[in-house]
This record gives sequence, C-alpha cells and structure tokens, in this order.
Amino acid sequence: MRRRTLLSLVAMTGFAPTLARAEDPRLGERAIGKPDAQTQVIECFSLTCTHCAAFARETFPEVKTKLIDTGKVHYIFHDFPLDQVALTAAMVARALPAERYEPFIDALFASQDRWAFAQGVNSTEEIWKMAALAGMSRGTFDATVADTAFRDAILAAQKADAARWSIDSTPTFVINGEKHAGEMDYATFSKLVPNT
Repeated sequence: MRRRTLLSLVAMTGFAPTLARAEDPRLGERAIGKPDAQTQVIECFSLTCTHCAAFARETFPEVKTKLIDTGKVHYIFHDFPLDQVALTAAMVARALPAERYEPFIDALFASQDRWAFAQGVNSTEEIWKMAALAGMSRGTFDATVADTAFRDAILAAQKADAARWSIDSTPTFVINGEKHAGEMDYATFSKLVPNT
C-alpha cells in the first residue's frame, strides 16, 4: 500500500495522532514507573502553572518514593500548556532524550519563577540555558522551537485530553480513568490510589 493511500485511510479513520506519535519519537509516551503497575496516573500539567509547580515541589517527591518507585503506580506525563511560554518549554522537554524528560520538567518547575515570570527576561532564552545544561545543542533547540508541526501535534494531544476528560484546569490527574482536578498534598493524593 502506498504511503499516501495509507495516510488517507488513517486520516479517515481518526488514527492520525497515533501515526504521528509512531513517526516522531518526541511525541511518544513520557512516563516513569512500572508499565504494568496496578494504578495508572496521568498528570495533565502546564509548565507555567504555579499549582503544578507546587505539586511538583511539595507532593511529587513523596509520590515518586512511595508509589512509583515501589511499583504501585505507572505515572504518565501529559503536556497541557496554558500559554506560549509553557508550550515552548514542553516542546524543548520532549525534544530531549526520553530519560531526561522528567528530570528536566522537575528542574523547570523548581525554577519556574526565574524563567517563566521574572521581569525583563526572555523566557525562550532562559529555557535555552536550561536545555543546554541538559545536553541539548543550540541547533537542536532552535529547530525544536521553530517546528510548527511538532507544536501542532502537542496542541492536538492537549485538545484530545481536554475533550476526553473535560479538563479545564491544571493540574488534573486521571487515576485509573477517573478525573481528579487540582493541586493536592500527598495524603489526599494517596487516598485516590487503591491499596495504599
């Protein structure tokens, strides 16, 4: 079957995002923990959301130690950028090797006030400085932030998540298929995870 014919069929059957993800490794799943864990958590977050940053700093380390590292939770990250700065940061994070994604977004959340909200800074240049520390070349960085197809694919995935789970704020957690919106402490979060 010719590629053009296959793409036409895919478009008609609604599987275009899946094909795009298969062709572009940057759009693949970003997750930590055992894939066969009893509980699957999807976090929809924006890198410029202060509530997401607070969860990342104050709650996520305990979630990681007690639930992810122990094999109870498979934790999947879904980008849900609320503005252009968050979208740029998400694109750069996804362009890093998959194993650097989670440490990079942790670093972005930890320093959110410096690159996202500081007066008089160029957010893109601040993201570049952090990407360079993570091992990204300037050429890769510039190509990534200029890649409109990549940007559109992230936005399409965000739109699909919003429609599927009625997401209108961040962070939103989908725990074994059930939506829970809002920042929460570890005690609250752990009560949503079965057998903890």
